[in-house]
Amino acid sequence: MQSRYPVCRFALTTFSVLVITLSPLANAQNPAEPWNWSEDFVRSQVNQVRAGRDLTPESWPGDARVAVLLSFDVDNETIHGLRTGEINIGPLSQGQYGSRVALPRVVKLMDAQEIPATFFFPAWSLMLAPEQAEVINSSGRHEIGVHGWIHELNTALDGPTEERLLRRATEEIERITGKRPVGYRAPSWNHSPNTLRIVRDMGFLYESSLMHDDRPYELVQDGVPTGVVELPVEWILDDAPLFNPLGARYMNPRDVMQVWIDEFDRAWEEGTMFLLTMHPHVIGHRSRMVALEGLIEHIKARGEVWFATHEEAARYVRERAGMN
Repeated sequence: MQSRYPVCRFALTTFSVLVITLSPLANAQNPAEPWNWSEDFVRSQVNQVRAGRDLTPESWPGDARVAVLLSFDVDNETIHGLRTGEINIGPLSQGQYGSRVALPRVVKLMDAQEIPATFFFPAWSLMLAPEQAEVINSSGRHEIGVHGWIHELNTALDGPTEERLLRRATEEIERITGKRPVGYRAPSWNHSPNTLRIVRDMGFLYESSLMHDDRPYELVQDGVPTGVVELPVEWILDDAPLFNPLGARYMNPRDVMQVWIDEFDRAWEEGTMFLLTMHPHVIGHRSRMVALEGLIEHIKARGEVWFATHEEAARYVRERAGMN
């Protein structure tokens, strides 16, 4: 399963496009002949969810030049079989490594460096090992967000099912952690035609699954501003695709560290935001932790940095943009 993990995420992008083009609106258009689609139809599909105004503030707290947001998708067993129903003991053991070894190792580093981080959980990942919440919450500096129910393929679900699972996931995470999540990151970093509506109806403060920009921005749905802050992700700022030792894209951890350093340096020069997504069961191995430690050392040496949780960043840009 591990060798298919990054492939699985990329493959979902293609699948989700088919879901959108085969929606009821698409029945009047032939999905096999996009060159014959009407202008109105193309625009309606593209405009389902778009980037609105840039929410980068004139300055970050403490007159920092750049906001640094470190996030961890704590997928564990959900990505190693549960989401697909392909139950296999070997891959599931890799999932338990995430909660048993990797998460404590990651949190220990964050706390030693006094850096806040955001941890996104599929509910089942936390339900299988609820002690993870105490590990994260003991310092009082970190945030826990929701990442679906069982890392389900949300783009393949009908609207009521997708909403039911997200509401259930949010309730379970609140029950275990004692705090209701205010941030959502979609499983597989993709939206169905229903996702943003559900996120809005549930009152989430921010969303962090899309890639319209590398700065914070407001999501626009069907041409209308939503008031939802997007904290965008990017595949080159994700550890999973490039750290898969059985995959075609494998890179040495120190080489990946240099990519991230270069991304950070440009964000620092632009005065915007650097958001990195990692997975404890991926980054939490010893040689890869060396890469994360090296990145943090570089960031701190550069200075004029505001380390924040996603919630803190979302609230700050909302306030500065007059969205509250």
